Amino acid sequence: MKKILIQVLTIIIAISANAQSKKTKDKNAIKEMCGCFEITFNFTETFNYSKDTTYLSSRTKVSKGLEWAGLVEDENNKISIQHILQVGNPNKPMIVKHWRQDWLYQNTAFYMFNGNNNWVFEKKEKKNVKKQWTQKVYQVDDSPRYEGSGTWIHIDGKSYWENTTTAPLPRREYTQRSDYNITLRGNRHEITNYGWVHDQDNSKVLRQNGKEDVILANEKGYNTYKKVPNSRCKVAKDWWITNSAKWKIVRNKWNEVYGRNTNLSLETKVDNKPLYKHLFSDKMIEKTKMNAIIESFVK
Repeated sequence: MKKILIQVLTIIIAISANAQSKKTKDKNAIKEMCGCFEITFNFTETFNYSKDTTYLSSRTKVSKGLEWAGLVEDENNKISIQHILQVGNPNKPMIVKHWRQDWLYQNTAFYMFNGNNNWVFEKKEKKNVKKQWTQKVYQVDDSPRYEGSGTWIHIDGKSYWENTTTAPLPRREYTQRSDYNITLRGNRHEITNYGWVHDQDNSKVLRQNGKEDVILANEKGYNTYKKVPNSRCKVAKDWWITNSAKWKIVRNKWNEVYGRNTNLSLETKVDNKPLYKHLFSDKMIEKTKMNAIIESFVK
């Protein structure tokens, strides 16, 4: 009996150790997305299914830049990475606060984009997200963008994560088009020997109440992040150190909003300005004012 008990305990310990080893690999892979990167964004429309004979495909878009991805939080079940663009003259670059990605382990609370600046709150069962990581992606003003859950895979020398989820239109599209209102994003993040790649297979979807979703076209996205010396991103890194306290206040307010665990609808503009223009102002530094302007966008 004692021998059987020892064998059972040995198996339990081995399983637990393996689970921790897998989680550690996951976290290490996520944190490989931190650092200074030369980035290249590539997007092209591949197939269109529109019945409109005058339909025009989006132009192929290729853009490049330099981006700092800094670690904001590194906890047991959460990793947060802030992206900062460094553009223009390398000797005197302009800094743009870019997107943020949070990774949550075995997360069960989701805000799923449903078109027209609306997000539907969904609660998943723990068994359906076991050992998975949720990637939550935020706009430049830390308002929601998209999120989805998946398992990090480590096999044959590769580390990657995949998920398909609904998302708002990217800036390159919503400034040019109004014939669809949802991007169905097929995301694959893979760590590479040069940095990492964000591989996308997207669909352009028109969603209307009481009707079936209509796919107008498919799109391929291939964004590469080539790691370069951190010294090249010093200006962006220093900017974040100087401004991080302000944006922590913004994140905390949004966390309070997300913690309401209910459907979320946001205004597009308040006082004829989008939220990022309010928050990007150098005059917007008081906590009460920042909280108030964020709340004014919540319907």
